[in-house]
Amino acid sequence: MEETTLLVLIFALQISAAIAADSLTINQTLTFNQTLISSNQTFKLGFFTPTNSDNTRWYLGIWFNKIPTQTIVWVANRDHPLLNSSSPALKINNNGDLTLVNQTNHVLWSSSSSINTSNRVHSPVFALLLDNGNLVIKQQTSTDVDVDDSNGYVWQSFDHPSDTLIEGMKFGWNLKTGLNRKLQSWKSSDDPANGDFVYEIVPNGFPEPVLRNGSVKLFRAGPWTGIQYSGTPELTNNPVFQPSFVFDNEEAYYSFKSTDGSVISRFLVDSTGSLYRLSWNSRSLQWVVLINVLKDQCNKYGLCGVHGVCNIDEAVVCKCLKGFEPKSPEDWSSINWSGGCRRRTGLNCSNGVGDDGFVRFSSVKLPDTTFTWVNMSMGRGECHVKCLMNCSCMAYANSDVRGSGSGCVLWFGDLVDIREFTAGGGQDLYVRMAASELEAQPDGSNKKKNRAAAAIVSISVITGVLLVASIIWCFIVRSRKRQRGEGDINQEEESTRDLELPLHNFVTVANATNNFSHDKLIGEGGFGPVYKGILQNGQEIAVKRLSKNSGQGLKEFKNEVILISKLQHRNLVRLLGCCIQRDEMMLIYEYMPNKSLDNFIFDKARSKLLSWEKRLDIIIGIAQGLLYLHRDSRLRIIHRDLKAANILLDGEMNPKISDFGLARTFGGDETQANTRRVVGTYGYMSPEYAADGLFSMKSDVFSFGVLVLEIVSGKRNKGFYLSGNDFNLLGHAWNLWNEDKANELADEMFTDQDVSSRFAVLRCIHIGLLCVQQRPDDRPTMPIVVMMLGSATANLPQPKHPGFYYERSFMDEGQSSSEKFSYGNKVSFTQLEGR
Repeated sequence: MEETTLLVLIFALQISAAIAADSLTINQTLTFNQTLISSNQTFKLGFFTPTNSDNTRWYLGIWFNKIPTQTIVWVANRDHPLLNSSSPALKINNNGDLTLVNQTNHVLWSSSSSINTSNRVHSPVFALLLDNGNLVIKQQTSTDVDVDDSNGYVWQSFDHPSDTLIEGMKFGWNLKTGLNRKLQSWKSSDDPANGDFVYEIVPNGFPEPVLRNGSVKLFRAGPWTGIQYSGTPELTNNPVFQPSFVFDNEEAYYSFKSTDGSVISRFLVDSTGSLYRLSWNSRSLQWVVLINVLKDQCNKYGLCGVHGVCNIDEAVVCKCLKGFEPKSPEDWSSINWSGGCRRRTGLNCSNGVGDDGFVRFSSVKLPDTTFTWVNMSMGRGECHVKCLMNCSCMAYANSDVRGSGSGCVLWFGDLVDIREFTAGGGQDLYVRMAASELEAQPDGSNKKKNRAAAAIVSISVITGVLLVASIIWCFIVRSRKRQRGEGDINQEEESTRDLELPLHNFVTVANATNNFSHDKLIGEGGFGPVYKGILQNGQEIAVKRLSKNSGQGLKEFKNEVILISKLQHRNLVRLLGCCIQRDEMMLIYEYMPNKSLDNFIFDKARSKLLSWEKRLDIIIGIAQGLLYLHRDSRLRIIHRDLKAANILLDGEMNPKISDFGLARTFGGDETQANTRRVVGTYGYMSPEYAADGLFSMKSDVFSFGVLVLEIVSGKRNKGFYLSGNDFNLLGHAWNLWNEDKANELADEMFTDQDVSSRFAVLRCIHIGLLCVQQRPDDRPTMPIVVMMLGSATANLPQPKHPGFYYERSFMDEGQSSSEKFSYGNKVSFTQLEGR
């Protein structure tokens, strides 16, 4: 009898341990035989050993409590199992972090690895297992603790998924913090360690989910259409669950909620690389596969190669898009489609005007969106014209198919991984085609629309050309009248009316600058002196006064007025007006109280005023300004003289790109130009520009890369000296990179920065080296640069050796512009015009 009573007591104690509360406070410990259970009894947290394992490896995890088959949805110590005899314990330490320790108090896992604790004030916290399966650390008071989201959680398991996505979880990115909530398979069915297969949302261009094995893409769901993923129509609204996708400036994530409370479902990336949608069948007591996204070969990424389209209902699943043909007919006949397709007829596009048009392909999975541009508010008509005007644009589609369709996505480069649906799904894709291919369409509607769009574009381009021509003509007329002594202020007003700039008379500007007093002189350049002034209304201005003996300055003046008067961006200096009178030519800008960037980063005392966070803001601001010039302005502009001295800083240290005297415009499909007059600044010139006079957007990218390395290091590229070698700053950075010591390049003031800042510094060095690679084709474009700067986790390619990485590559201070210098592979050249 006593023995029976003892057994009952032991059983009761075990039950009591198994149904512990849903929370854990700082004074409590969860031991080996205890669990937390959510208040609605749906989820349980505790220690487990995988099915079919040898019971020697134990893990802390969360699983469904009401399902008899233990189904793990989250694992804490995936790569650090506990030994059966290690007496594990889960507790909250004095810093407010959840920690998993063994018998010797060795920490095997801690939530602190994913919490930003740099500024946290430690208030009492507790761990709580929520009814949706989310394990959170929550503050006991409403203040004094830094939190990671609007729910007031210091940390949550939903931000760090394992291989499973359940209702209420966010799958995707917090674009502000760089948090990537991705699914990663178990290593095997009995080993929860991180496996080879990762399912994540790729934020490049128009975000979309991708399943990969290492760096190899296996499957792509396609972008969100407003109701479903383009390539997975089966994930649209259904009686079981309702999917949703959020994409804005702060987040890009997928989630779902159940429409039937009695149904339990989940997504799973298993150890074989399969991706399932599963639902629990309470009658058969097993998980049922609702969706297997890799169910057929058309879901294999890029099966049909570039410009190929896959249709699982066809006898031969791969074919070329209409208007294309196999690159290798022999390979296609042997069912090897990987080589893809090519156009039957080449495109004819110049400045967005030509005979090209678009052919509509219906019910297709949209191509890979890695190299896309998206505008969520643009209509399809505007999208059509936007793509037609850009000869690099190969296709477009609506970003949202609801209603009559809205939003705009543009594709650049080859179209990869297209699928055709015959039973519904997908959406319309408009692919750029030559005129002869348009004629082959069943009706002429496409051609008529394209002709109408082309006419609009032609009128716009012609109008723009005439406007620029009229401006130049005004300068010629003014110059001739001035030579005859006929110029007066009224005539000058007439000649500059088209510039849309306020015209100031000479007396006003002279009074504002105290008659161009030396005390008001704040700079000197190839254009001429720059003065600070104050207008009668109290507005501070900067006045660039053309030197009378500067032939180069006259050209710059015309160029700068024509260009910058049409530009508006927060990271470009603003032109307020001009003065053309009394043989004077002056430009009037907003005044930048902190002058130029070089006054800070290269000065030992003032550089301390620029924290790493501020320097990163400056780098991003410059990148966004350059992106505007290259892609988003009305004119495609190459700056050609991007350097620290031409980055001005306003009162809040925000960067403004200035000095457009050397800038050039590109139009249509023009990607580079050549000049015999190489002008710019040594140390920032790209190799192809300095050597051969070739300049392009990639020339500006090179200069930007130099700037990034200078901002990070606080050292000038030109004039950099390190005892024992002849490398300039680029060469020094390259050597440190190859020796895995890139962090040594950082300004010494950053040595005490926290881990996240040190990572950001290293990432900027990586991006800088990518930008200064010797070959222009290897350098990223500014849209890619901005993306890399905005994402803390996007994979970056390994940089190749930079151009101009020897200090002797640039002329010493005493050399003239006719003396030779070399770069990288020691090619010599002459005839450079420096600034």
